[in-house]
Amino acid sequence: MTRASLPADRPLFRLGATALVILAGAGCYGDLTSPPNVSWKLAWADEFDGTAGQAPDPANWKFDVGTNWGNNQLEFDTDSARNATLDGAGNLAIVARQQSYQGSSYTSARLTTQGKHEQTLGRFEARIKMPTATGIWPAFWMLGGNCATSPWPKCGEIDIMENFGRNPSRNQGSLHGPGYSGANALNRAFDLPNGELLSDDFHVYRVDWLSDRIVWYVDVQIYQVIKKSYINPDDWVFDHTFYVIMNLAVGGGPPGPPNGTSFPQTMLVDYVRVYSAN
Repeated sequence: MTRASLPADRPLFRLGATALVILAGAGCYGDLTSPPNVSWKLAWADEFDGTAGQAPDPANWKFDVGTNWGNNQLEFDTDSARNATLDGAGNLAIVARQQSYQGSSYTSARLTTQGKHEQTLGRFEARIKMPTATGIWPAFWMLGGNCATSPWPKCGEIDIMENFGRNPSRNQGSLHGPGYSGANALNRAFDLPNGELLSDDFHVYRVDWLSDRIVWYVDVQIYQVIKKSYINPDDWVFDHTFYVIMNLAVGGGPPGPPNGTSFPQTMLVDYVRVYSAN
């Protein structure tokens, strides 16, 4: 499908890591009307209450341990309390550190609900205070539960929150699938007003995933809607279970290296809440 044949309200493709050309409130390139009313019920949640130094609840989270998850990231993700622990103030702290470990110069953590909480459709949200620094890449996202048998991008990916460090006021929401992945993912960026930084305070990052569309929010502001009809003739691969991932990467393709960045860098997560339709 050529750009000229896209529906007028379809989000533009990303043209590269730095080509975030649409901002919520700054253009007319999307149907940002509220989706149909849905009654939601809480499916599961983690409020991260507990004592300082306590590990995240293993009933909800497991650790992906390793490095280079496909984006040439520089950190080694561990299951150490130095990289992911409750802070005693009701938050999960994911901490990136500059330290030599397993051949990497940095450590951090990547937590997932794979095999613990996987769901088709629903509301997925987290209240996060993120770091914003050169080469730091916090993310709250979802991956298809069938990724072992349908490798990415066929399994689908929903990015709820991403920040590439170089734009400290900007969150990006993206959708990846066959024919619209990587540099050609469907996405839109949302900038906080008046020069506010994402690191200044907590914000709620959310998607409402319905059978015919996915809707992205920062706090209560809708900034992107991608409908199933926009994907045609490519495949809509968002009709099976997905699981949640939270991670704090260092370096990699989109953010670049952390030149001049001080460490540690911390991503604070107040809660993760997942709802299903009532």
